[in-house]
Amino acid sequence: MKQLPHLLIVLLLVISCTSKKGDASQKQNDIVIKYAQGFSVKQEGNSKLVTITYPYQGATEGYTYLLVPKGEQAPQHESKTQVISVPIDNIVCTSTTHIPLLDYLGESDKLIGFPTTDYISSEKMRKRIDEGKITELGIDKGMNLELLFTLKPSVVMSYTMTKDLGQLKKITELGIPVIINSEYLEKHPLGRAEWIKFMALFFNKEKQADSVFNVIEEEYLKTEALANQSAHRPTVMSGVVYGDVWYTPGGQNYAARLLKDAGSEYLWANDTTTGYLELSFESVFNTAKNAEVWVGVGSFKTLAEIKAADERYAQFNSFIKGSVYTYNARLGAKGGSEFLELGYLRPDYILKDLVKITHPELLPEYQLFFHKKLE
Repeated sequence: MKQLPHLLIVLLLVISCTSKKGDASQKQNDIVIKYAQGFSVKQEGNSKLVTITYPYQGATEGYTYLLVPKGEQAPQHESKTQVISVPIDNIVCTSTTHIPLLDYLGESDKLIGFPTTDYISSEKMRKRIDEGKITELGIDKGMNLELLFTLKPSVVMSYTMTKDLGQLKKITELGIPVIINSEYLEKHPLGRAEWIKFMALFFNKEKQADSVFNVIEEEYLKTEALANQSAHRPTVMSGVVYGDVWYTPGGQNYAARLLKDAGSEYLWANDTTTGYLELSFESVFNTAKNAEVWVGVGSFKTLAEIKAADERYAQFNSFIKGSVYTYNARLGAKGGSEFLELGYLRPDYILKDLVKITHPELLPEYQLFFHKKLE
């Protein structure tokens, strides 16, 4: 439990040292994108043209935003490009994954509204919620637009699953810019983490974002290299049944990449899909009955709960040996999952957890962060 504050201190020291040293060869606003494929940035004088290249699954075109320094004239641009003055004064976000981006950039105080605030786990943000500084806007798809309009946010950062923007289009019609964040489509864990650089563009915090990301990248790559030293690759299964369907990550899914980088053998690694597979219980059992480890068991909190839900679960080798892990070891004050909030930004934490689970001898002193073994 003491690990996060320590790492935050390290990050703050890195940011402080970076800003003090300066870099004569690099402008303050330069940005290098190494892993993320969903957005690009092009300098246009003092302005930045930001393109969301892949806003939703199957998209054939993206969205563009022209970020113009306050008080300056916008350069020539296409009519469909949204012009935004930066740095922005405040923001409304619609996904908990956006919350850590603000926290790590030191911009927590800029969040003024969020749908269903109970989902937020961040201690900084919960304090602001308790102080009445973040407005509850209702359920995401049924967001109270009248209340949103009274807040007059500089922007609303959201996401979309389809070309039809639905309610987001109504928000733009109110004169409030909507920014699409498609981090969830990135295939590489570090690609998702790199979206902190996207958020930073709206606050002129590119240098800080780069410093934070560099620490995350270094930790991730170091852990991956450590895991690759092991000749044994434990077999891993994932997921549980919802209704009559067992959902497990496809072989090209983000979660499958993490398991691979952790030095394990995900039993559906040869699948070519990026989403989630919808399988029958029988199909999963035939493939994974002898799996050594079972990770990601939904909301189950104990082995007894799993068995009570369906006695067939108890027939898996991983269940019999007690090698079953939940990622919900850390919950916010209102029950929100820290894994689902912070995990996108900190894949290095997830990777260390998975290495500790599958190769405990490689990280003897490490304590699980997001995960815990079910008893």
